[in-house]
Amino acid sequence: MIESDAEAVRALYRSVIDGWNDRDAAAMARHFAPHVHMIGFDGSEVTGSDRAREYVAAIFANHKVASFVSLVREVQEVAPGVAILHAHAGMLPPAQATINPAVNVVQTLVAVKHDAAWRIVLFQNTPAAWHGREDDVKALTAELQAEVDRLQGAGRPAP
Repeated sequence: MIESDAEAVRALYRSVIDGWNDRDAAAMARHFAPHVHMIGFDGSEVTGSDRAREYVAAIFANHKVASFVSLVREVQEVAPGVAILHAHAGMLPPAQATINPAVNVVQTLVAVKHDAAWRIVLFQNTPAAWHGREDDVKALTAELQAEVDRLQGAGRPAP
């Protein structure tokens, strides 16, 4: 995979995370393909960029959501013009600076390049419950908390 393509896919992911953290459904869905498939933390499924934007807007309107802190693990080209991004993310409850390990997630983004532009065709959140692997949950939470602390130490507010 060309590094510029990998960076473009990372930028797509960052736009989703930033859109969520800014409580801006339009920004979150800006790079969704028209036929995107989105799977939420609770298993909710939405197909289509307009429906995904509306679904997330309703969440923002009806809930005080936590912010994501994420760590991209890998961007891999699986076919020409098709990439998968794998990330772990944790959530900071509103007005707090401590990761809540009960809602850590594994996130997957699939992007397709069409007419020189990358678009998201799948975005999925899966709980990182990791039953019976408490040490792994603690290690992931510590890594995510270190990212929160790094951001705050760099003078950037926690997401």
